[in-house]
Amino acid sequence: MQIREDIFDKLNMGSWRMDETYIKSKGLWCYLYRVVDRSGNTVDFLLAKRRQRKSVQSFLIKVISNNYRPKVINIDKSGSNTAAIKIYNKSWFSKIKIR
Repeated sequence: MQIREDIFDKLNMGSWRMDETYIKSKGLWCYLYRVVDRSGNTVDFLLAKRRQRKSVQSFLIKVISNNYRPKVINIDKSGSNTAAIKIYNKSWFSKIKIR
C-alpha cells in the first residue's frame, strides 16, 4: 500500500521552490538559479553569468521535462522567474500557479 501512495505522490507533486541568488564561484560572480521540491531536495540548478529571462526559461523547461510538472512554484519575486513561468504556461498550455 505504501508503494502505491509513493507513486501517486510522485505523479502529483504539489509544489517547488525556485530561487535566485548572486554567488561567487571560482573567483567569478554569477547567478545561481535553484529548484527545490517540497521535501527539501534540490531538483536542479543553473549557474549563469547574466540575469536573463531566456536562460531561466530554458532552465525551467529542462527541469520540468526531466522531472515532472508541479502545480505551484514558489518564487522570490524575481522578474526573470515570473516571466519564465508565465511564458511556459502560455507555450505549453499549462496552469502552473506562481506563489
